[in-house]
Amino acid sequence: MNGVILRWPVPIGTTINAQYYKMVLQEKLRPAIRKKRPGLLESGILFHHDNAPVHTARAVTHVLAGYKWELLEHPRYSPDLAPCGFHLFPKMKEHLRGQRFETEEDTIQATKVAIKNLEKCSYVTAFEDWLQRIEKCANDGGC
Repeated sequence: MNGVILRWPVPIGTTINAQYYKMVLQEKLRPAIRKKRPGLLESGILFHHDNAPVHTARAVTHVLAGYKWELLEHPRYSPDLAPCGFHLFPKMKEHLRGQRFETEEDTIQATKVAIKNLEKCSYVTAFEDWLQRIEKCANDGGC
């Protein structure tokens, strides 16, 4: 709820597989949490990602189990439960709409600015909406 912890642009042509995702968790996300949210790793992390094969691969689940992060269950066929999908990305699109970028670096820079321009209250709203979506999904017996 306090904003983006990690912004990691995936290089063009990169295949997102379990090994790549595991690397991002170990070498990018965990250090970013340690830097941006001191003490959070020790106090406990509630982690949510969808149930894509990359996220449920044995190598990934082994890493997350070793971190002792609490994983929230993601109902099958419910991609709309990810706050990035229903909140962050649409807000970024508003900021980026109508612009053309000459290079990959220009795109990355504009995206970085779009994320920085999001108001802090926007993140609180995203997670409030996320909780409502989770509850609705649970009450409906799945989404």
